[in-house]
Amino acid sequence: MKIWIALALFVLMDSTSNLLIATGMKQVGEISTLQPRKLLQIARSLVKSPSIRLSFFFQACTFFLLLTMLSWADLSLVVPLASCGYLLNLLGAQFFLKEKVTLQRWLGTLLVGVGVTLVWLSQ
Repeated sequence: MKIWIALALFVLMDSTSNLLIATGMKQVGEISTLQPRKLLQIARSLVKSPSIRLSFFFQACTFFLLLTMLSWADLSLVVPLASCGYLLNLLGAQFFLKEKVTLQRWLGTLLVGVGVTLVWLSQ
């Protein structure tokens, strides 16, 4: 039971982090240079972004949850089940970020879901 609770928290925090990173990057804008001075300015903008900073927090939480889950279960179970977050990412992209999600992306995510189900059933 504890692995399922940790997995649910992992998926929620990971998806939240991804949405926050995407939001922060939309605010900062496109990175279209490799000039060190401009990259430093972009890095400063990123560090100042509340969305990016909060995403770092959620990423740290997911890292420690992953470590914890791997102490309880096999990698071959944990990582595929953690990919359930792809569906949440897609839903968040469409409904929170207002991205146009194509049918091909939905179908690809559905295929990942089928794979996750097969891994879950193998336990």
